[in-house]
Amino acid sequence: MSETVTAFAPASIGNVAVGFDMLGVALAGVGDRVAACRVEEPGIRVAEVRGLDGELHPYLSTDPEHNTASIAAKALWNDYGDRYGVEIKVYKGVPLQSGMGSSAASAVAATFAVNQLLGTPLPTENLLPYALAGEQYASGGLHADNVAPSLLGGMIFCPNVLLPETVRLPAPEGVSAVLVHPELQVNTAHARRKLAKAYTMEQWLEQQAYFGGFVAACAAGDIDLMRKTLKDVIIEPQRKSAVSCFDAVKQAADRGGAIGCSLSGSGPSMFALIEDGRASNLATSMEQACRALGIDCQSWVSPLDAPGAHLVD
Repeated sequence: MSETVTAFAPASIGNVAVGFDMLGVALAGVGDRVAACRVEEPGIRVAEVRGLDGELHPYLSTDPEHNTASIAAKALWNDYGDRYGVEIKVYKGVPLQSGMGSSAASAVAATFAVNQLLGTPLPTENLLPYALAGEQYASGGLHADNVAPSLLGGMIFCPNVLLPETVRLPAPEGVSAVLVHPELQVNTAHARRKLAKAYTMEQWLEQQAYFGGFVAACAAGDIDLMRKTLKDVIIEPQRKSAVSCFDAVKQAADRGGAIGCSLSGSGPSMFALIEDGRASNLATSMEQACRALGIDCQSWVSPLDAPGAHLVD
């Protein structure tokens, strides 16, 4: 009864510019942890939520009905758990409202940890619907572009029409992701509500062409084609004004030779893809552009095939 398991779930890049709500990439080196243990009292209980500073989080709720981690864990436990309950502790490593899949990482880590407490754990891919239950509460919509890569790792194609099935895209050899997180916040649910409800046929066709070309480029490992197609002509123009450093950081990425650069999710974080050997310098350049505007930031460099959720000590 006292056994505790701890799971780590990585942050993620949502949309990846070309694939709004249906394409995401796991990020190495940053994520959330959730510790779970069985308890006598039935149900799911959140013992504590700690922030990036290790202190009790001042905003995130321990009410199991209002926490993405516990909502996801409860969905799984209701289907497969026993008469006992589970207590979880959430350790945030992903900044809130960062465009890095913060709520998704908590939901995935909780689902993965609680799954290990079942008599017969489910295959990892079968956990997706449960993690999505937590993410849906936080974001106000059903989309897997953060949850799926956080759970499964790598670059994942996950349109709603296929869920719970997903497709792992090949990671082009020699390409890394650079992510810069400015010390700003963008509320995902609010950002979604502000998006236009209709688009022209020309916009739709152009974005479809970029998406199809990018998928083909990944399959072929064609970096030149990636450079031509890693573009967002529909969502980025609507959201970039909410990120005051967007233009400066994107210009720095372009000057640094990035394959492409755009918002991660709804922002404020921004990502770029670039050849491995140039990734560290690009991260520095993007950070400098951000700080030149008086905005503090941090960055990560990650392979495109970073691992998904897993157990940690």
